[in-house]
Amino acid sequence: MSRIGKQPIKIPEKVKVDLTAAEVKVKGPLGELTLPIDPYMELVINQGIITVKMRDQSDEALIRHGLFRTLVANMVHGVSEGFKKELEINGVGYRAEVKGQILVLALGHSHPIEFHLPQGVKAHVEKQTRITLSGASKEVVGEAAAIIRKKYRPVEPYKGKGVRYVGEIVRKKVGKAAVGSGGGK
Repeated sequence: MSRIGKQPIKIPEKVKVDLTAAEVKVKGPLGELTLPIDPYMELVINQGIITVKMRDQSDEALIRHGLFRTLVANMVHGVSEGFKKELEINGVGYRAEVKGQILVLALGHSHPIEFHLPQGVKAHVEKQTRITLSGASKEVVGEAAAIIRKKYRPVEPYKGKGVRYVGEIVRKKVGKAAVGSGGGK
């Protein structure tokens, strides 16, 4: 049995959990999320606590137990407190701004890049170089941050220019050194 899967999930006061035979719906102040119930799992709600139990002791159930419990816990946490990812932009002339549901990035290309934020994700930009993405779904927020980081301007290893997570350490490479000085002898 999974150590993570055995842990109970406490439901905060402002969160409502609806359980049907096919899916679990979690509703809170930051939104509403749904997840289909895994056929190997069974959810039990008792006195404000969700417990994830396996229907049988098969290998597949053992494999999925901890994952399913974590997905449900992330849903409860997401609709009550939310998730956020912070990105920073390094480079001369690199900047970002938010226009409604569009994040406009100037990353050294000949044109500005418009990234349409997924539904349920909000962006906030500080000092034009720090982007904070927030939302109820951990998966959607993380995927949006990963797309911005990798697709548009990944960090290059020589000067460290590009988009990175806040606190991410990028190992810099040494550039080409001058071979010698003088007349080529």
